[in-house]
Amino acid sequence: MKKIFLFVFVLFVFVNAKAQELRFEISISTPKLQTVDPKVFDTMKSTLENFLNNQQWTDHVYEQDERIDCKVQLTITEEVSPTSFKAELFIQSKRPIYGSTYQSVLLSHVDKNVSFDYQEYQPLEFTRSNFSNNLTSILSFYVYYILGLDYDSFSPFGGEEYFQLANEILNAVPATVSAIHKGWRAPDSNRNRYWMIENILNPRVRPYRQLWYDYHRQSLDLMEQDPTAGRTIIEKGLIELDKLNRNFPNMMIMQMFANAKSGEIVEIFKGGTKDEKKNVIQVMSRIDVANASRYRAIGR
Repeated sequence: MKKIFLFVFVLFVFVNAKAQELRFEISISTPKLQTVDPKVFDTMKSTLENFLNNQQWTDHVYEQDERIDCKVQLTITEEVSPTSFKAELFIQSKRPIYGSTYQSVLLSHVDKNVSFDYQEYQPLEFTRSNFSNNLTSILSFYVYYILGLDYDSFSPFGGEEYFQLANEILNAVPATVSAIHKGWRAPDSNRNRYWMIENILNPRVRPYRQLWYDYHRQSLDLMEQDPTAGRTIIEKGLIELDKLNRNFPNMMIMQMFANAKSGEIVEIFKGGTKDEKKNVIQVMSRIDVANASRYRAIGR
């Protein structure tokens, strides 16, 4: 009987170790902490780690070295009450590049409209179809958005299922909640969760998602073997992205692309030809106007 129990236990541990898809690093800062016991945020950190890292988010089996590296930095900006908070959320995910130790950033985003209730020691529970609380919905939304970006980078439109799940989470937030907790509705701002998912699922943005695949799978993954061909594919993709940006200006997704890729693009094209450098500087300066000076480093 003991042998059977041990076998079942080992099997459970083995399966559980392979099931989770994400490896989140969590940090919480409280620069404006006033009254709440700091230990509450230690408990909150552990709660977030358990929720994000130990939940099975897909039906796929991931090996330990296949888990997606992610980072969350939660900055508490206001204590509304001992159990109610406002915060800014920085979230990042990375993807390994074949043939190298390099990891390419897929998402690097700051959500400034995070408000939530948190009772110490209360676990976070998630079901896809039902709203539980705002913190659970926000974190789950970003998990599925990250999975969508990751799967899109490995196969054309491979992340569709996960973007749709992120959209389901958005649509499941009750109107009474979204009226209080901002970030879920179009009128709240032109840079929020609503527009993130609207942009990525909009049929007119299909060229963007094709570029996403070409950029990572057809270019970065092969860059070690043929950097010239890799740069050529990325350059063509950026030119198409520029056309999309001019046809549909001010889409949130364009700035999100620049936030994730600006430094990487600069480094890639420092080794490019004169014409490649010129084209990429012009294109990225139009896509990411506020940071146009950053791209001039390509030509130095």
